[in-house]
Amino acid sequence: MDMLVNSFPMVLRGLSVTLLLGVVSFVLGSVLGALVALARISDFQILRGAAIAFVSVFRGTPLLIQIMIIYFGLPQLGVQLTPIPSAILALSLFGAAYLSENFRGGILGVDNGQWEAASSIGMPYWRTFRRIVFPQAIRVATPAVGGRFIALMKDTSLASVVTVVELTRVAESIGNSNFRYMEAFLMIGAIYWIINSLLSVGQGILEKRMGKAYV
Repeated sequence: MDMLVNSFPMVLRGLSVTLLLGVVSFVLGSVLGALVALARISDFQILRGAAIAFVSVFRGTPLLIQIMIIYFGLPQLGVQLTPIPSAILALSLFGAAYLSENFRGGILGVDNGQWEAASSIGMPYWRTFRRIVFPQAIRVATPAVGGRFIALMKDTSLASVVTVVELTRVAESIGNSNFRYMEAFLMIGAIYWIINSLLSVGQGILEKRMGKAYV
């Protein structure tokens, strides 16, 4: 307890950075993931191929390697990013690859009869998608998307390798200062657990509220 009290300002700053990384990366990853999902189901072969390649690359390589490439590799190409934007970019791209599959699964989970019924009354494709398919797809995809948000929040710990002072980096700093590594990492691990437990509860509430319309 004395460690938490003494290091509280540092932990609070690290927590704010962790939440920033997780929330911003999830939002950006969701937007990009939705676009990739639409490209995956597109009739245009070029878009579909590009989306498949994107998902294959970012799901098939470790997030740690992606962070290192963006932070250490891009400067060789003349693109210099500071630690936090580098981490957000890597987390967003990585998250988008997984979220795109979650969204695609949700879209494909909507019965084809919904499309056919809308088409039979002359409703355009994008209006059908926006008003009929998308709301149902989100409901189907919510559990998987919520799980990805929780996983992404934990993945923010990898940002510490590029000197981002988030919770994991804070734990390392606390351990270096007093050599109480066990207590430092257990304390930070408990904070991660609390964050993700709250997210799990929020996800459960959201799923129940979204499901009421279909009961």
